[in-house]
Amino acid sequence: MNVPLFPLNSIVLPRGRIPLQLFEPRYIDMLTRCLKEDRGFVVVLLRDGAEIGPTASFYDIGTYVRIIDFQQLDNGLLGITVEGTSKVTVVRSWQQEDGLNVGDVEVLLDEADREVPERFSELPSVLRALFKHPVVRDLDMDVDYRDARHVGWRLTELLPLDKQEKQRLVELQDPLERLSRLQELLEALEEG
Repeated sequence: MNVPLFPLNSIVLPRGRIPLQLFEPRYIDMLTRCLKEDRGFVVVLLRDGAEIGPTASFYDIGTYVRIIDFQQLDNGLLGITVEGTSKVTVVRSWQQEDGLNVGDVEVLLDEADREVPERFSELPSVLRALFKHPVVRDLDMDVDYRDARHVGWRLTELLPLDKQEKQRLVELQDPLERLSRLQELLEALEEG
C-alpha cells in the first residue's frame, strides 16, 4: 500500500484520535487528495528534525489513520481530527518534489484481544483520570477499560513519556508486555 507519511512529535495508535493543524501546502494537498480518494495516511513519530521543514527522519512503525473531522480554526489554519485504524511498518519511503513524504507500508498483524489482568488493575484507573481532562474528553474516544490493547494504547498516547519510550511501546505487539512496561514507567514517574 502506497500512502502519504505524516511525521509528528506525537503518536496515535489504533482507535486513538489526535487533532492536527495543517498549514504547509504539501499537507493541505495531501488532505485534499485523501478526502477526494477516501483514503488515509500514516502518522510516524519523528526521530530527528522538525515537524515543519523540508527534511525529517522518522521511525518506520506508525499508524494508518483516517480523517474523521475537519474545520477552519479561529487562527485561520485548517484543523483535522484523525483516528488510528491499524499499525503499519514503512517498508520504503521517499520524498516527493513538493516535500511530502510517501512510502510503501505493510499492515501489522492485529494484537491479541486480552483482558486487563488483575496485576495491572491500577492502569485503567489512571486512564479514567486522564479521560477527565477536557482536551482528552473533547476527542470523544470510546475506550474499553477491560481490553488490554485499549488501555495500553491510550496510556501510551497520553502519558508524558519521552518519544523514544513511546516508540518502544508502539512497536510492542503483545498488549500485556506493553501494560507491564507502562506499569514500570508509572512507578518511576511516581517516584521521580
